[in-house]
Amino acid sequence: MSAMLTIADLKERARRRVPKLFFDYADSGAWTESTYRANEEDFAKIKLRQRVLVDMTDRSLASTMIGEKVSMPVALAPTGLTGMQHADGEILAAQAAEEFGVPFTLSTMSICSLEDVAAATTKPFWFQLYVMRDRDFVTNLIARAKAAGCSALVLTLDLQILGQRHKDLRNGLSAPPRLTPKHLYQMATRPGWCLGMLGTKRRTFGNIVGHAKGADNMTSLSAWTHDQFDLRLSWKDVAWIKKQWGGKLILKGILDREDALMALKTGADAIIVSNHGGRQLDGAPSSIAVLPEIVDAVGDKIDVHLDGGIRSGQDVLKALALGAKGTHIGRPFLYGLGAGGKAGVTQALEIIRKELDITMALCGKRNIKDVGPELIYEGQPGTSKKVRRKS
Repeated sequence: MSAMLTIADLKERARRRVPKLFFDYADSGAWTESTYRANEEDFAKIKLRQRVLVDMTDRSLASTMIGEKVSMPVALAPTGLTGMQHADGEILAAQAAEEFGVPFTLSTMSICSLEDVAAATTKPFWFQLYVMRDRDFVTNLIARAKAAGCSALVLTLDLQILGQRHKDLRNGLSAPPRLTPKHLYQMATRPGWCLGMLGTKRRTFGNIVGHAKGADNMTSLSAWTHDQFDLRLSWKDVAWIKKQWGGKLILKGILDREDALMALKTGADAIIVSNHGGRQLDGAPSSIAVLPEIVDAVGDKIDVHLDGGIRSGQDVLKALALGAKGTHIGRPFLYGLGAGGKAGVTQALEIIRKELDITMALCGKRNIKDVGPELIYEGQPGTSKKVRRKS
């Protein structure tokens, strides 16, 4: 893994090691993928102020997210089918995150179950919840998250209905994959991936199969999942979930200032500005584009995090400078996982840590807690115009 210097390097190695249908699942957006692309492109438009002749010694990236100490303000976001990028993927990613000192969030649609991850780790992790129509299943799922020792519940708000992802439909995505000639060929050309899958029993949705009525096998699971996302889900349901959970609650999927103000009324501990990685409403703005107005709307009344488009430590710094208290990465750690398992996830985190540390220093800051809007260069390319801010 020593030759991997950027997240883009990990992405290309993962492309060569993971069967196409699962790589495409991680590396795709809805419809034309315009929002997926905008998430990255809008970060690139933001320029940083370089400062010189400042003391760069004793730098620190240590911070907190929802009151938990972190080695840097970056969490691993919930991603479905992580265990199909690499055998036992959720377990490996959770272990890498724990050793690195950052939060790991397990998805409802994970391959490894809550119990699997809890047994393989020694510190609390976070759990992401999709609210299904079967409220008994949801109640039981929350109880299982409590029993697993999860320290925060991340409630996803933007998946009452599934955005159409053309690559998944064309690939005939399923977990485990259907053994069609196309899929068999894809797997045959990825022998390392195949060996890993042969060595694990975890190949389907571990949080659902065997726990939900009517989802006892792959045939019934597909129909159950299709019918279970709840079109009736509304703000009043957040109070019920908060009561069931009784712990720290994070609301994920805020992209509008009015929704941010609604989220504030729920008493949640944090919100995540997110468009689901461009996988839901194609044509929605990028997460980073709306972050400043949402921070402005809620002020210091609730922690604001950002998810979507982060591909470097520089992107993390830009999000923090624009008001985020924490960031979440999905695709970067999935690329690392596909490229090299647990070591690949660690490498992805190390790449981001190094870029964040060096960039912070070159912007004249020694402590991540001191990062603010004064780091953002507000001039236009080719001009010297700049809004002077207090340094």
